[in-house]
Amino acid sequence: MTWLVPLPVVMPLLGAALTLLLRRHPTLQRAVSLIVLSATLAVAAALLALTVTGDPLTVAVGGWAAPLGIVLVADRLAALMLVVSAAVTLCVLVYSIGQGMADADRDDATPVAVYHPAYLILTAGVTNAFLAGDLFNLYVGFEILLAASYVLITLGGTRGRIRDGTTYVVVSLLSSLIFLTAIGLTYAATGTLNMAQLAGRLDALPASLQLALQSMLLLAFGIKAAVFPLSAWLPDSYPTAIAPVTAVFAGLLTKVGVYAIIRTQTLLFPDGPAPGVVLVAALLTMIVGILGAVAQSDIKRLLSFTLVSHIGYMLFGIGLASAAGLSGAIFYVVHHIIIQTTLFLAAGLIERRGGTTTMDRLGGLARLAPLLGVLFFLPALNLAGIPPFSGFLGKLGLLQAGVAEGGALAWLLVAGSVATSLLTLYAIGRVWNLAFWSTPQPPTPLDDDDAVAGRELPRLMVGSTLALVVLGTGLTLVSGPLYQLTSGAAAELLDRAPYVQAVFAEESP
Repeated sequence: MTWLVPLPVVMPLLGAALTLLLRRHPTLQRAVSLIVLSATLAVAAALLALTVTGDPLTVAVGGWAAPLGIVLVADRLAALMLVVSAAVTLCVLVYSIGQGMADADRDDATPVAVYHPAYLILTAGVTNAFLAGDLFNLYVGFEILLAASYVLITLGGTRGRIRDGTTYVVVSLLSSLIFLTAIGLTYAATGTLNMAQLAGRLDALPASLQLALQSMLLLAFGIKAAVFPLSAWLPDSYPTAIAPVTAVFAGLLTKVGVYAIIRTQTLLFPDGPAPGVVLVAALLTMIVGILGAVAQSDIKRLLSFTLVSHIGYMLFGIGLASAAGLSGAIFYVVHHIIIQTTLFLAAGLIERRGGTTTMDRLGGLARLAPLLGVLFFLPALNLAGIPPFSGFLGKLGLLQAGVAEGGALAWLLVAGSVATSLLTLYAIGRVWNLAFWSTPQPPTPLDDDDAVAGRELPRLMVGSTLALVVLGTGLTLVSGPLYQLTSGAAAELLDRAPYVQAVFAEESP
């Protein structure tokens, strides 16, 4: 069944080419995109089932065996990330189709001919990054998704989107330059970029050189994951894009950076000195991010800061470098991809119904649009970590791992995690009180980027958001099996042998 491994990359790329050819036929474009992403989700689910019950699956692209050729590897972590990302991108696609159909006659409607090819290329970049078995192919995956994101983030061509999109482009290019430099230095020092082979060769390098390579990779991935103090770009870049683009960026792109940190730290530098640095970065990311969220008056900017803050929870688990910590981090990544995407889709619905996402200009949405209130309220509670939602279970797992670690820094992270969770609840409570419970505000002149207030909410937009709400809430019901899966993935990461043996067909590097 190894032939399934490249399909999550190949199918979106072929779909992107086909939708580009069909640029004059938007209905066919939508159909192709839906079919491709549905098939990608099905293949990802099959890969997850195979890797849970067996060893990692590998494919040597073009028949060139490792370490000379490009190898795609699907282990439990990669397959789980593929399933979650495919489910989220499919729901966001349905949302965007509903928005495009409803706004077809508007002057600022999304240019469908460009949107669908770019969206599918973004999906291919994400899946390629998850499956990459060498550092250069991981770099290629990042560049594919970034090239597509440059197009998506500036769709509509408004002044604000072009300005903030430029910031995003500059920061992304900087992180890519650092990553590429680290790749060059790694190849010069070891003669390979295959991660399974690097798992053996890096151990032979001087400790100072290992630290330099590890630091450069952490710096590059830290920028992509929006880790403090490398996160200032995110709240200024994401909120100005159209709602589905902001949602998929917030849900997925930073998690690709987190995934890269997990993969490289466990496979390449399992005994390096970075865990202490990662724990400090985790604490600062949590606290600074949530303090920024509390100070916001715009819902999308507030959610952007909570996005930064909750990256700290994932770093917490990674920095512990234990099986329990990694399992909690992976569980929290799955939870956060779904919940953060849902909240940004709900914010798009709020903007459509209320004409703005500025809380001071909203009010009474719970009475005017009760279903919208439910679509925001449930994932908001989940994000804040209210029992029995998956956000609470993920945080509980991380807190237990921190207590088991027992060090002073771990205890400080435990306290910081609790404080961040309480402040998240406060920030989300402000949104609910001002936007949903307070007295409706009188209409004011809208900015050029604002939606038209009072428009009806299209069924496809509501339905796709509802699907993600159900999926996020349903994580609670499957939390036991999911934690077993993430625990197995964590054990596999720490062992390293299954990954290496799968790449080299039972031969150690």
